[in-house]
Amino acid sequence: MNQITAKMSDFVSKSNDWTLQIAKLEQEKDLWQEMIANQRSPNTRRAYSIDMRDFFNFHGVELNQITVQQFLNLSRSQAVQLVLKFRRYLVTERNLKPASVARKVNAIKALAKYAYDVGCCQWKLDVEALRAGRVEKYRDTTGVSVTDIQKILLSPDRDTLIGKRDYAMLQLLWGNGLRRAEVVSLDLEDVELGDRSLWVMGKGKDDKERVSLNRVTITALREWMIPRVKYPSSTDALFISLDNVNRGKRLTAQSLYNLVSRTAEAVGISKKMSPHRVRHSAITTVLNINGGNIRKAQDFSRHADPKTLIIYDDNLNKAQGDMSDLLGDLIDD
Repeated sequence: MNQITAKMSDFVSKSNDWTLQIAKLEQEKDLWQEMIANQRSPNTRRAYSIDMRDFFNFHGVELNQITVQQFLNLSRSQAVQLVLKFRRYLVTERNLKPASVARKVNAIKALAKYAYDVGCCQWKLDVEALRAGRVEKYRDTTGVSVTDIQKILLSPDRDTLIGKRDYAMLQLLWGNGLRRAEVVSLDLEDVELGDRSLWVMGKGKDDKERVSLNRVTITALREWMIPRVKYPSSTDALFISLDNVNRGKRLTAQSLYNLVSRTAEAVGISKKMSPHRVRHSAITTVLNINGGNIRKAQDFSRHADPKTLIIYDDNLNKAQGDMSDLLGDLIDD
C-alpha cells in the first residue's frame, strides 16, 4: 500500500524530461473535465468536481490532467486499492454518511468508465469490492406523515402572489413527486391544464415526458398561472422570483429548497425537510396505500428502470395518473 501511495506522490515529482512530459500530456484528452462536462445535472457536475479533488488531494497530489492520466496508467488492482483506502478514510475519519461516501466513490468510477469508453484506460472500477455498502434509494421508509405534509401545504397564503406560487410548487413536489430540478425547469408551455397534464424533462432523459395532474394540483397551477402570464418577465419560466433582487427571473433550485426547509421549520416539523424528502414521502405513501406495489410506485416516481418503465406504455401512464389522484385526495384544498 505504501508503494502505491508513493507512486501517486511521484505523479508531480520533477524529472529531467518534465517539459517533454507536459507537452505530451497536453496533447492528450483532458479526461476528468470531459467526464464532468458530460454529466447532465449541474449539481452532479459540481459534486463530482469536488469529489475528484478530494480523492487526489487525499493521496497527496493535485487534481490536474497529468495526475489523472498517471492514475489511469496504474493497474486496476492498484487503482482499486487506492479507492478503497480513500473510502475507509471517508467512513472512519470524516464520518460521512453512506450516501456521501457512495457519491465520492462513484465520481472516481465514472472517471475510469469514461476513460475506458474513449480508449484511454484499460480497466473499469466495476468490481465487487467497490459495490459493497452501496446505498439504496428510499431506504428510510418512515418519511414524514401526511399530516406533516398537509401542514406544509396549508402554510402559504394563497391570497398573495408569492403564496400562490409557493403553493403550486409544493403541490407538484407532493402530488406528482417531482424533483426540485424538474419543478424549477418547467416553462409555461409545459403545462396543459385542459389535458390535466404537464411535460417534464426527467432525470437522465433526452425528451420530456407527460405527467398527469390531480385536481388539487390543477387548481393550484391555475391560481398561479392567471397572474403569472400577466407578470412582466424576461423568461418563459413557470416559476419566477418575486424578490426585489431577482424579480422576474427563473426561480432557482436553491430557492425551492429554502422554501421547503423554511416552511417545514415554521410549522413545527422537527425532521429536516427538503424537496427530495417531500418527494420521498410521496413515494412512501404511494407504497403504503397500494400494499407495497412496487410497479405503481415506480410508475409514479418515473424512475428510469428499463425492466419496469416502458416507453409509450398506456398502463404505465394511467398508473402514474391514478397515484397522483390518490395523493391529491388525501389533502384538503
